[in-house]
Amino acid sequence: MKLDGRRSSENVEDRRGKSVGKATLGIGGTIVVGLIVWLMGGNPMDVITQQLSDTSPTQQTYTPNAEDEKSAEFVKKILAGTEDIWTEIFKENGMTYVSPKLIMFNGATTSGCGGASSSTGPFYCPADQTIYIDLSFFKQMKNELNAGGDFAYAYVIAHEVGHHVQNLLGTLGKVNQEQQRLSKKESNRMSVRTELQADFYAGVWAYHDNKNFNSIEPGDIEEGLNAATQIGDDRLQMQAQGYTVPDAFNHGTSAQRKRWLNKGLQTGDINQGNTFNVPFSNL
Repeated sequence: MKLDGRRSSENVEDRRGKSVGKATLGIGGTIVVGLIVWLMGGNPMDVITQQLSDTSPTQQTYTPNAEDEKSAEFVKKILAGTEDIWTEIFKENGMTYVSPKLIMFNGATTSGCGGASSSTGPFYCPADQTIYIDLSFFKQMKNELNAGGDFAYAYVIAHEVGHHVQNLLGTLGKVNQEQQRLSKKESNRMSVRTELQADFYAGVWAYHDNKNFNSIEPGDIEEGLNAATQIGDDRLQMQAQGYTVPDAFNHGTSAQRKRWLNKGLQTGDINQGNTFNVPFSNL
């Protein structure tokens, strides 16, 4: 992606080296589990909280290297891009966009939704309207999932911002209410719809970011669509256990995730992403 000269977001808090507690499972031993939690699991907050064995403050010895600092600056620029684009889209639709906060941490920290651990991957907490990310996740995407690349990493940030958009629009609140009365299978399907819409919103952001800033370079779209494919429920379950359980899908199959991200990329129209009005079999 071409980001030279782009502004950096001021809505970023750097907690690297200021982690809280210690995760009971390390990244090396829980990479598959952590990715499945983030990309497939029902309520990641429950698992995140359970994985923290100690929530007492601890000061870590942490010195970011050049690659870490490059990733941090990348995240700040991508978040700034989402701020610009969603402010514009909301204004066009007679609404006011309130930007989310983003917290970078390493190891573990606390959030408005409970504990946050690097082994669970990036997530959005609606309680404090904040995105949490351990930047080592980008390395995991590249090394463990074969899903590297600037646009793939931008897709991760934009997807979480997509959840923030859903929160502002009242979608998350309605989904949570609805899930309380649904069976586990139907609740999972509701989660799939929610996640696919966040994928769509990520694509919408990329469409307008490229239109405004000419940010997308050759190969970027392929990187994003590859990442969407690599993190499909069916693919991750097959890698983790050798078989799939469709009723347990919470984020959508590889084909679904790729389809909705691509739809956002091609249309840039927020009104074409109502995943809740599409028959489930047609998602």
